[in-house]
Amino acid sequence: MHIVLVQPEIPPNTGNVARLCAATKTTLHLIEPFGFKLDDTQLKRAGMDYWQHVTWHRWKNWVAFTQNLPASARLWFVESGGPTNYSDAKFSADDYLVFGRETAGLPKQLLVQNQERWLRIPMFNPDARSLNLSNCVALVLFEALRQQGFQGEQR
Repeated sequence: MHIVLVQPEIPPNTGNVARLCAATKTTLHLIEPFGFKLDDTQLKRAGMDYWQHVTWHRWKNWVAFTQNLPASARLWFVESGGPTNYSDAKFSADDYLVFGRETAGLPKQLLVQNQERWLRIPMFNPDARSLNLSNCVALVLFEALRQQGFQGEQR
């Protein structure tokens, strides 16, 4: 699996996602610009000593990222308002789960162009705007891994 964070802004969220990727052997893709420096103390603290165990790539922008994707790559865009619940998607082992900035989400144009792969996480309280980014990544990633039978799990 692949996790893609488009223009992440909050260092602890990115650090938590990196730790999640290390624990699940998931590749992390970080797309600039960032709202922090990669040497940020909060980023390192949240990721703890897991960064050395993360396979990750840094991309200058969305275009550079998409130009380097394999032809068979399938991207899933996770953002509120999507027509499909994330648990109804049928994930494959090489899929890319794409998440946007904490304050703005993913660009609307990108979502409209990819409606068949635009996923939502259900929200039950209309007064709650959103869930934390790293929580969203964990929810969707573990559903995708569950569908793959949790292959590679260490007991």
